[in-house]
Amino acid sequence: MELIPELAAKASTYVALRREIHAHPELGYEEHRTAALIVKCLQEYGIEVHKGIGQTGVVGVIAGAQPGLGIAIRADMDALSMMEENDFDHASNHPGKMHACGHDGHTASLLAAADFLAQNRDFAGTVYLVFQPAEEGGAGAKAMIEDGLFERFAIDEIYGYHNWPGYPAGHVALSPGPVMASANEFKITINGKGTHAGMPHLGVDCLLVATHLVQALQSIVSRNSNPLESVVLSTTKICASDATNIISDSCELEGTVRCFSDEVLDMVERRMSALTTQLCSAFGCQGKLEFERHYPPTINHPEATAHMTRVAHQVVGAEKVSQFTPTMGSEDFSFFLQAKPGCYLMLGNGDGQHRAHGHGMGPCSLHNPSYDFNDQLLPIAASLWVALIRDRLSVTSS
Repeated sequence: MELIPELAAKASTYVALRREIHAHPELGYEEHRTAALIVKCLQEYGIEVHKGIGQTGVVGVIAGAQPGLGIAIRADMDALSMMEENDFDHASNHPGKMHACGHDGHTASLLAAADFLAQNRDFAGTVYLVFQPAEEGGAGAKAMIEDGLFERFAIDEIYGYHNWPGYPAGHVALSPGPVMASANEFKITINGKGTHAGMPHLGVDCLLVATHLVQALQSIVSRNSNPLESVVLSTTKICASDATNIISDSCELEGTVRCFSDEVLDMVERRMSALTTQLCSAFGCQGKLEFERHYPPTINHPEATAHMTRVAHQVVGAEKVSQFTPTMGSEDFSFFLQAKPGCYLMLGNGDGQHRAHGHGMGPCSLHNPSYDFNDQLLPIAASLWVALIRDRLSVTSS
């Protein structure tokens, strides 16, 4: 493993920074303290800073020794709305808020890379440090884009990473093409005719219709979608009467749809709408589908992925680099990749053995109250970013 020596030597500084962020988690678009800490660090490093992009987003600009491409590296800042079960010294100071996805580590590692690059501008081009708010459902990437990110900054390519529990610590996994699915939500309202539960013949039971519809929706995956396409359609919530002796006059179904292409998603939405309308009508009810597309699929660009693979081989060694198996989870880095070439990679977080003391009884998995970012990754991730900049923005001799 070829870590940047200066980054390895200052690892304890970045660990302290990461734990400071972990102890003070902030939800999407509320990252005021975190953003202020980032601004403070960037200014101390001598980096040009732009604040308030996409509400709480921050962009740092590092100009190299010569002109060239603009390479952006993104870190997300927000935490999750959940109670932390760890009691180590850097556990959350804010009940009900927790860095359970490692955004604290993503941010700290990008700050570490920024620290080094600001003092070593021996590259041809410009580095843009994108600290993004509200990844966890708030579409902060989209907000930054709509606030002029790509108009204000001459970004040619963009890169990012996510720590990945279960992969060996420090191992890199990446692949071209789709790596994470789109995230979409639906709500179906079924209106029937309420009545006493002991007199069902006097009403139209919308809950009975709902049970048929839940099963019918699965036929979209099994019979309408190409078996070689990956699609998940999960009904996760049913709401009707809150009494045992009432047949409700209305019922709501909610759930999620995940897939890797817009064509498949269009088909799923179209079939859901038809089934909702026609099946409910057949039972004497009225059905209405509301379908919301939140995050598009995350699709890596082949050339950018090849660049990142070459860099990963150099930093962690070819034996620690593997193909990433796509997941049905989602990521709003997808909005960036729709606009610019780039690559999103996974960096192994280990299996939790780094949590020596004070951790909860749960696994060290994402969105788990016992999770904690593996601080061993900080100099590794920072070295990957520095090596990427040197690779993509190498100085040409005159």
